[in-house]
Amino acid sequence: MKKLLLDVDCGVDDAQAIMMALAAPNVQVVGITCVHGNTSVENVCKNVLRVLQACNRLEIPVFKGAAKPILGDSGISAGHFHGKDGLGDAPDCNAPGLELVQKENAVTAIIRIVNENPGEVSLAATAPLTNLALAMRMDPSLPSKLKALYIMGGNTESRGNTTVCGEFNFAADPEAAYVVLNEYHCPTYLACWEFTCHSMLSWEFCDEWLAQETSKARFMKKIFRHSYEISQTERFQKEFVAGSGFISCDSYAVAAAIDDSFIIESDYYPVSVELTGTHTRGMMIVDTVGFLKNARKVFLMKKVDLEKFKQMMMAALQ
Repeated sequence: MKKLLLDVDCGVDDAQAIMMALAAPNVQVVGITCVHGNTSVENVCKNVLRVLQACNRLEIPVFKGAAKPILGDSGISAGHFHGKDGLGDAPDCNAPGLELVQKENAVTAIIRIVNENPGEVSLAATAPLTNLALAMRMDPSLPSKLKALYIMGGNTESRGNTTVCGEFNFAADPEAAYVVLNEYHCPTYLACWEFTCHSMLSWEFCDEWLAQETSKARFMKKIFRHSYEISQTERFQKEFVAGSGFISCDSYAVAAAIDDSFIIESDYYPVSVELTGTHTRGMMIVDTVGFLKNARKVFLMKKVDLEKFKQMMMAALQ
């Protein structure tokens, strides 16, 4: 069994990614850590518990982490896309209470879980990287004990979806992204914004996916309705790099963590994050020439097995 730790800011695509991981037969989800991002960290914790309840997996420990970025308050959220509560503002009178969240903080939980399983845990981060950066500062040996790190975040063509040049997760905490990309010395795989757009699925597939006669599919259809509708508006068409389609951004990073063969082609380049530009703060820098001396290299997903991806998405709601 692969041991997988998830760090999320549970919006709708995080929920899709979590459900994919829970459905994978060869994966043990050892914990889910929560961080600010799509909504408040309190809402993120509630949302993760709702997803676990929908999957009958409330035994998986959930940890509350950073409520805001390392420096100040970014003021960035994604309520316009995911709903103010992060899950489409679809009420749930039977939602689990926050008393089910572990007393241990997410940052110390990441450190403990990785140290208890050296070389065995893969970490999939589908949120602002605040928890990961803080964990690195508390335990600099942490990355060397990770099996691999999978991140949904960053951009490769300066195409922003939150600022002019910034992708949401990096723009929400640029300093954290900088720390993680520069200091996590373990195999690192990035599902960047433009890549997810080029790897989108069709709306026809999405409709078929949601039409499955299961309680999980009904749950997803309810929380996804708001994002589904807004994704097809003219405003959001402008953000998408490659036309209209169904993009479950976070699921690409988690799919790679589940199945090594999912990635068919990738680039391997030094990367960093711009911290000071007026319009480029939070933008990921990709050095294709070699200007960044001593910068660490990461794998940038370029082409993936979309048929395998469809199968994993379908299984998530079965």
